[in-house]
Amino acid sequence: MPRKTPVLKIEKDVRLKLMRIAASKTEEARRVLRAKVILGCADGIKGKDLAEKFDIMPNTVTEYRKRFLCDGLKALDDKPRAGRPPVYDKKTGDKILAKLDEKPPNGMSRWDGGTLALALGISDDAVWRFLRKNGICLSRQRSWCVSTDPEFAVKAADIVGLYLNPPNNALVISIDEKPSMQALSRTTGYVHSDNGKIVRAYKSTYRRNGTLNLFGALEVATGVVRGKITERKKRSDFLQFMDELLADYPNSDTVEFHVILDNYCIHKKNTEWLNKHKNVHFHFTPTSASWLNQIEIWFGIMSRKVLRGASHDNKAALKGAIEKFIEGYSPKPFKWRKREVRGSQIRDTISNLRN
Repeated sequence: MPRKTPVLKIEKDVRLKLMRIAASKTEEARRVLRAKVILGCADGIKGKDLAEKFDIMPNTVTEYRKRFLCDGLKALDDKPRAGRPPVYDKKTGDKILAKLDEKPPNGMSRWDGGTLALALGISDDAVWRFLRKNGICLSRQRSWCVSTDPEFAVKAADIVGLYLNPPNNALVISIDEKPSMQALSRTTGYVHSDNGKIVRAYKSTYRRNGTLNLFGALEVATGVVRGKITERKKRSDFLQFMDELLADYPNSDTVEFHVILDNYCIHKKNTEWLNKHKNVHFHFTPTSASWLNQIEIWFGIMSRKVLRGASHDNKAALKGAIEKFIEGYSPKPFKWRKREVRGSQIRDTISNLRN
């Protein structure tokens, strides 16, 4: 009776790594193949069936299995072998990094693979292999905003504390403005893209029909949004919005309102109004940290669903669309979570980031 090969047992975290490699579109093909074979062994598939599935020899499956039992994930890489020394070694990688720290030529804002290869006199493939291996993406970009407010920790703790542990018998409301919303007239529709997908499309030319401002107030505990559309965003408009907002709440004189605002000028120097409304307390985000204000999240949702790619022949049409969206919006409180941003994460060069 032939001996049955025992099922290969893999820990959960190792399996997840193997699955990620097996599904990758950027990993080396040989690493992807080996990961798929190992996963097949772990699933109890026979070696001859795996060999037939991946068009390899059965003894190759056995070799991959043995290497994995001995070396773990290192078995996905090639063993050191004799032969001609590599054309591009560690020094080549150091040259690429050093060149990336230099200013790009010909007025370019950033380096790309072809320009690097030309400047160093090496092949495009060598440059792209190094960039992929080190996870360096030259064309992808991210923006950052790090507050330099000396009282950042105190102000941020105050606002996050209102989100996580609001005072009793009080309402926490996030308020801000969405200015300069343009009413644009343009032709919209759908087109077939080059890859055969059907995508939303709009004509590149358009007609401007004016702009509007939106005052928005998000009730943090419930997610209910109240808004008012205005032609301007002056201090008088803001205070009028506050008066109308308080009027919407029954017994507003007996309830405390904690209002979260950014540092825009019309939010400041409202002492006279606050003295008339002793139950309203303004809490200001740190400078350059308006992302602490939850209404910004809702503004992003509204912009994507109402403004992006839309066509409105006049300001009345734009106003109507926004008001309908607010009326039909299903309120749901946002769960506050924000990844910590540290200034130490930011570096001016790739070499500094790697060190």
